[in-house]
Amino acid sequence: MDDLKTFLIEKVLLFESDTLSPEAEKVLSQIRREKTDVPVVYVSSNSSSIIAGSEKTYNALKLFAEENEPGTVVIKVGCAGPANYEPVICIQMPGKNKLYFRNITEEKVEPLMNGVFHNDISEEDLIGQSGSKGFELWPGIDFLEDIPFFALQKRLVLGNCGCYDPGRIEEYIAVGGYRTYLKTIRHYTYDEVCDLIERSGLRGRSGGGYLTGLKWKQALNTPSNARYLICNAKESDPGAFSDRLVMESDPHRLIEGMAIAAYAIGSSNAILYLKAGSEHARAGIQNAIEQARDYGLLGHNIHSSGYNLDIVVRMEPGAFVCGEETALINSLEGKRGMPQLKPPYPTTAGLAGKPTVINNVETLMNVPLIMQNGPEWYRTIGTFSSPGTKIFALAGRGRFSGVIEVEMGTSLRTIVEDIADGIRDAREFKAVQIGGASGSFITSDDLDTQVDFDAMRRQGFSMGSGGFVVIDETSCIVDLVRYYMDFICKESCGKCIPCREGTGRMLEILENVIRKPANEDTGTTLERFRGVMQLETISSVMKDASLCGLGQNAPNPFVSALKNFREEFEEHIFDRKCRANVCRGLRTFIIDVEKCTGCTVCAGKCPVNAIYGTRLQPYFIVEDKCIGCGICYDVCKFSAVIVK
Repeated sequence: MDDLKTFLIEKVLLFESDTLSPEAEKVLSQIRREKTDVPVVYVSSNSSSIIAGSEKTYNALKLFAEENEPGTVVIKVGCAGPANYEPVICIQMPGKNKLYFRNITEEKVEPLMNGVFHNDISEEDLIGQSGSKGFELWPGIDFLEDIPFFALQKRLVLGNCGCYDPGRIEEYIAVGGYRTYLKTIRHYTYDEVCDLIERSGLRGRSGGGYLTGLKWKQALNTPSNARYLICNAKESDPGAFSDRLVMESDPHRLIEGMAIAAYAIGSSNAILYLKAGSEHARAGIQNAIEQARDYGLLGHNIHSSGYNLDIVVRMEPGAFVCGEETALINSLEGKRGMPQLKPPYPTTAGLAGKPTVINNVETLMNVPLIMQNGPEWYRTIGTFSSPGTKIFALAGRGRFSGVIEVEMGTSLRTIVEDIADGIRDAREFKAVQIGGASGSFITSDDLDTQVDFDAMRRQGFSMGSGGFVVIDETSCIVDLVRYYMDFICKESCGKCIPCREGTGRMLEILENVIRKPANEDTGTTLERFRGVMQLETISSVMKDASLCGLGQNAPNPFVSALKNFREEFEEHIFDRKCRANVCRGLRTFIIDVEKCTGCTVCAGKCPVNAIYGTRLQPYFIVEDKCIGCGICYDVCKFSAVIVK
């Protein structure tokens, strides 16, 4: 192992020429397993994979290999993106293309492996094949690149995800890792790196879209004896999970991106600010840091370059507001995570009062690619004002879910109809919610909007951290707005009155709308209507007067929902009706006496004892006691329970 490390450092990492020696290429090819003499099985092993049972699949594959094919190698890799395919495995037979299979639980391992080893490929769980020249094709099997989910993506940041073992630095080096970083610190000045990133047009991927190179220059040009780089990996928006997948699948590229960014601003200290509860990601990142340190890529006087760098991991305290820059810095300093007035901005007075640059995971993952290929190359991808790609966490009611990466300029319609493959169960599309808890609802009328910071801003949308939730007709927009407002109300730090009181009042009004009033007089209806109208005034005040982005953007879901789905609000207020039958407080259940057999199942399951009757005789529901939970509707075998 030490011999391999020495070889990789001297013959690959520190090799000045762009063209490696034949000996080095041969070693790297072996590490990449480009031509293997034994079967190799790759098992996805990120958080979503583990939840789906990939650890049991891995153990079953190891057991099968030991008992049936002792030479078979089983390797854990990251996730390629499609979460509803987990656990995913890839089988590479000697001399043949790779085969990808979905939803391979432990009980499927033995029949699947026996079939592959005997050229009897089951198409039930087959995704497709992938390979290059020199390998034998599997006849009649589609290529991954031809499947719409992959074909319409532009995978730059996700390029390594699912392709190598993230627990081995040697495999990252074999796919070109860390060479760009060492070249940067040995041949470029701080200003030159900042200039290259600015020329590339890279914009922060956390939602604001501020020019990354310009941000770095502001910190670099602020006189100080110390500077800090912080990677904000606190991804806590409902429906967003892309940062975690990237960190678990390709931790070394994130370390490389952080190292280049730290060098560019003249910092010797970098901090990875990680979301609480991300233990799997933390273990992988910590292992990557230790391996980078072992290879001399971190520490003092890195490979005689004169540059020093240390990277540490810090866990956030579990508060949504700590994703805001100044609240994040407060929490790192041991204070309560509360936003501060700006200016001064962190780039001039941040952590410990020193210039501090805060970038998110996706932004930093782009940095090694730009430094390797040049800013002009990056400018050829995406749009003029928003070069590059954007990662989304695709969730909700689409037929596909997972993490995707599309070129800037791609329409939202392409994502919904082609990459997500439309709506599952042949239901009707209703909206897309982008931007997390403070995002907007986008209807079919605006689906042709491009994924572009400026184009989306002109339409009144925010790209946010990358949450992309597909909503169908079975969802109630009013209830979704209430859910997001409940989330924001609980996560408000309470420092400023507009946010603290505004979110609470908005939640109170929305909760009144989704349940029946105690009395049904006309004054109650008018009061409920006036409450919703009051929400617009509250929204305006919160946007203008809140201290940080949480309060300023909190009304966005309501504002966009009222604009696009006003009739649903009116139905809830005037008709006491939820068209999706989601709002429990507005549901009325009755029993059809013609269909009821008196089996007593519904009465036994009712949590509030609201169902009465005599066995083998029709039962009835006491409306005043019913809480609208719908359990009776779900358990009735005779379709006797009707919802109104």
